[in-house]
Parts: sequence; structure tokens; C-alpha cells
Amino acid sequence: MPLIVMCGYPCSGKTRRAEELKAHFEGSTDRKVHIVGDGALDVEKNTVYADSQKEKNVRASLKAEVERKVNKDDIVILDSLNYIKGYRYELFCLIKHTQTPHCLVYCLTSDEESSTWNTSRDAAEQYSQDIFDALVLRFEAPDSRNRWDSPLFTILKDDMLPFEAISDALFKRKAPPPNQSTQSQPLSSANFLYELDKITQDVLMAIFNAQKTSVPGDLIQVPGATEKIELTRNINMAELRKLRRQFISYTKMHPTENTGQISNMFVQYLNKSLH
Repeated sequence: MPLIVMCGYPCSGKTRRAEELKAHFEGSTDRKVHIVGDGALDVEKNTVYADSQKEKNVRASLKAEVERKVNKDDIVILDSLNYIKGYRYELFCLIKHTQTPHCLVYCLTSDEESSTWNTSRDAAEQYSQDIFDALVLRFEAPDSRNRWDSPLFTILKDDMLPFEAISDALFKRKAPPPNQSTQSQPLSSANFLYELDKITQDVLMAIFNAQKTSVPGDLIQVPGATEKIELTRNINMAELRKLRRQFISYTKMHPTENTGQISNMFVQYLNKSLH
């Protein structure tokens, strides 16, 4: 029956939320609930995510396991990073082919928060800092305007899961609750935090990639901004992440009603901070 796709940074609470969903549906329905995840494959995460081919093989194994378990009676929860939009599209094609409804549950955290949770784990369960940083940089946030990312439920760490709305989206094919980017929301909502997180992450990725071919003195164009980054020196990722955290903290206290200005505001902040 339905497929629930978990999504989020490493150490963002996906497994905890998957277990909450499993407990809810097992308690409120007669359906079996299967969780398909990295843990069942018995892989070493730092080895897998350091090798693109190994990572591709793991994704293929997870998708194959989902395909095996999806049927007319059971609920399947895919508990993995699912951070590549192309992979989420493949899952969408799978459920479309099997005529199975689905939804996406996005555990939204800051990279700083997830990094803290990562370091609090047992050493054997941790991502190395290099792997963690790389996965955060490669993360492609879901967008409810994409049919493969919809219905989309964005969950902050202290939120209660909207069990009834998720159930309706899966079994009654209702639209998800108003947390989509097409609807107007308060600035304190998950949507504003999502936009702030995604836009600043895209800027960091643009700088990170541009530095591979740029030299000091170059101007770097970043997504969504008319202003450019003035690259006066090589900037390491630790410094960029620190500045991003500071900007996010400031912007939460002084939000803008026009999220289209976030990129320019962040570029201005970086230019001032780096000179």
C-alpha cells in the first residue's frame, strides 16, 4: 500500500520519526508496517558515502527492497537520507507504476544542530566530519511544487507529527496541510525556515564549487542574487558554515517578508564579514 519517504540531513531525526509513524499506524490500523533503511543493509556509512559507486549500489538495494515490500495491504517507510531529487523521482515512478500513494516527510534541521547530534552518537555510529559536510552540501531539499516531493510534510525537531493529515494524504488522497511553498505563511513557519535554510545552503555550495576554478579577486555569482561574492581569499568550509549559522540566527530574529531577498542579504553579509 502507501510508501512514506523520509528525507533530511544526516542525524536529523528521520529514524525516530519513522519509528513514531510505524507505532502510530500499527496501533491505529490492521496493516503491517515495514521500515526499509540503511541499517538493515549492514553497511559502514562513512565507507559508502565516500565512494559514489558504493552509494549508488546502496540506493539501488533500498529501492529494490521497497519494490519488493510494496503491496496492496502493507505500509512501507523508506528511512534513509533520500537527499537526491533524481532518486526521489525514481521512487515516484516506482509508486506510480504500482499505483501506490506516497508522501514525503522532511525532517528539517540546521546543519549545526545535526552536526551536534552526530557528535553525540557513539563513535561507531558517527559520520566523519568530512562525510557529514559533504552530504550537507550535496543535499537537495524537497519542494512541494515537484510532484515527486508531494504531498510534503516538513517537520521541525519539536513538532508533533501530523498523523491524521499524513493518514489522509495516504489513504484518502487529500491534499497535505498548508505547509506548501505556494501558500502564504507566517514568518515563523516551517516554510520560512525551509527557504532560509535552502537558499543559504545553495549559496554556500556555489561558493564551494566556484573556488575550485577561481582566484582571489574574482566575483562569484550565486543563485537568486543580483549581487556577487567578492572573493579576496580562499575561504574554508568551516568558516563559511560559521558565517551561515550566524546569518541564520540573525535572520530568524529579523525576518524578511520577501524570501526572494534572502540571497542578496546573505551575499551582503558575507562580503562584509570576509573583508
